[in-house]
Amino acid sequence: MLTQKTIDIVKSTAPVIAAAGPAVTQHFYQRMFRHNPELKDIFNMSNQQNRDNDDPSSQQQALFNAVCAYANNIDNLAVLLPAVEKIAQKHTSFLISADQYQIVGSHLLATIDELLSPGQEVLDAWAEAYGVLANIFINREQEIYQENDNKAGGWRGMREFVVTEKQQNSDVITSFTFTPADRGQVADYKPGQYLGIYVTADELEHQEIRQYSLSAAPNNANYRISVKRESQGLVSNYLHDKINIGDKVKLVAPAGDFFLNVEPQTPVTLISAGVGLTPMLAMLETLTQHQAAVNWLHATENGHQHAYKDHIKTLANHHQHITALTWYNAPTATDRPAEDYDYQGLLELNNIAAQISDPTMHFYCCGPIGFMQFIAKQLIELGVTSDRIHYECFGPHKVL
Repeated sequence: MLTQKTIDIVKSTAPVIAAAGPAVTQHFYQRMFRHNPELKDIFNMSNQQNRDNDDPSSQQQALFNAVCAYANNIDNLAVLLPAVEKIAQKHTSFLISADQYQIVGSHLLATIDELLSPGQEVLDAWAEAYGVLANIFINREQEIYQENDNKAGGWRGMREFVVTEKQQNSDVITSFTFTPADRGQVADYKPGQYLGIYVTADELEHQEIRQYSLSAAPNNANYRISVKRESQGLVSNYLHDKINIGDKVKLVAPAGDFFLNVEPQTPVTLISAGVGLTPMLAMLETLTQHQAAVNWLHATENGHQHAYKDHIKTLANHHQHITALTWYNAPTATDRPAEDYDYQGLLELNNIAAQISDPTMHFYCCGPIGFMQFIAKQLIELGVTSDRIHYECFGPHKVL
């Protein structure tokens, strides 16, 4: 437990660190990668790149927000538990170890000292506070590692899989199915969770680790992910261009705190844009036997980018409790209204307000941050309470 003196010092100095802005985390990452370059094989270096010279990277901003949140709630750590769970789940996908927490802590304290020179008493207080937080993460992550290892078909660390299917779903999205090289069972997972994939190749400067949402319901035999080709995406382009049927990849057990969690009688609406449909697809396939209404609401640019169109239509046609609606932002001349898509333009929920008005309905959302903010605002205006809105960000987490 933290002493009251430590709590007081951390809370009193937190505004000083906040005032320093993301310069703290920029300095931290630069320092850490300079002294421990091996960590470049763990961190997503793409998230370290600034979008312009004035804005911090998404990863740096996420760390800055986390440091401020911890300091401001150091006397009420229960408030942070949801964030701890989200980060701990992600860390297990990177196989983070206790030793790495020591490395991060040493560079964080050195950064505070080098930028702010707060004195030894302040540094000691922050060291104590960091130690408590690190132990919370270490203990929770050890639990997750053990849970994954104890599952039927589960494992800890990396496991070799074979690509047994590669299917192009749209102009930009391709699906990959992985089957264990040892021909054993695969661990179950919760619809909405993601899979960690480790990529090492001559054309890549560092080992690259990515998490991709599982895009099919659990089946105990294999895993499927559906990957969007990003113009600057090192791993997405490598998967699309280089990985083929028969190739072997190394995977880490499924993880994530975003997953379907409703009672059989609870109505559900799944809302997605673009490749955000991937976790929604795993949920939808799981909900085919659901006892309440299920809405599938998907937005995409046009038919060229519309993945799994026929599959979704088949599920809706074969299960009366499922309603599927699609929005095309800019239909092409060959896209057919009422056949390929239902609405043109942005996904406006007012068009279907009556269909989503059940006060017990839960909403799961995934897509670009701007899209999810747009949806969350509409849901709140329609009277949906925040406890019924669940969402996933691809990349560092942000609050809607």
